[in-house]
Order: sequence, then structure tokens, then C-alpha cells
Amino acid sequence: MNHGLVCWKCGESIEDLPLPLSRLAQCRACHAELHVCMLCEFYDPHIADQCREPVADFVKEKERANFCDYFKPRLNAYTPKTDFQAQAAKAELDELFGLKSDADNSLSEAEKSRKKLDELFKK
Repeated sequence: MNHGLVCWKCGESIEDLPLPLSRLAQCRACHAELHVCMLCEFYDPHIADQCREPVADFVKEKERANFCDYFKPRLNAYTPKTDFQAQAAKAELDELFGLKSDADNSLSEAEKSRKKLDELFKK
């Protein structure tokens, strides 16, 4: 089909699936449901109810298949986790198990500042 869509969860191509995506469509790589808010062009985590479509019904679980009639898949739905998030998680595990972490040495000044801020507010 060559519509350029990728899975919202793993980033694998879903070009071989026919459009419009059915409510039961799943990613062949990670088996994530695809008729979900996270893949919709109206999804916006920065607004109330996280949907820019004003008349759409509220959907509580944004990562689960739903019956929304306004669903339109978006091209840039996949956002990979940043290295900072992975490093911070590793540092937390090292701290939990009492291991000395080298993760702090590889962080930039901005990332170190962000980590200190997160620790201050227990995030």
C-alpha cells in the first residue's frame, strides 16, 4: 500500500495493512492494537481529554482499540524513548541494588540538572 504509516508502539511499518484500519487491526511485529488514540491524528497529550476532535466521545484508555468514528491514522505517531530515559532508569536500578552507576558520567549538564530536579520533586 505505501501509505507510510508505522506502529505507534514499536515503529515498525504497517504499510501492508489496508486502509481504513479496522478496529481489530494489530501490528505484526509487537501485536499492539492500531485503532487507538495514540495513532490518531487528533491525539494531543497537551489538551483536555487528549483529543482535538471536539465532538468525539471521551476514550479513557488511549492505547486500547476503540470505536471512535473520527479516527484517522497519523504518520508521525511513533516516538522512540530517549537515551536519557533509559540512562535514568538504569541509574535507578543501580541505586536500588546498591551498584555504583557510570550513567551520571555520560550525562550532559542539562540531563544532570534535569535528573537533580526530578530527584528533588520525587518524580
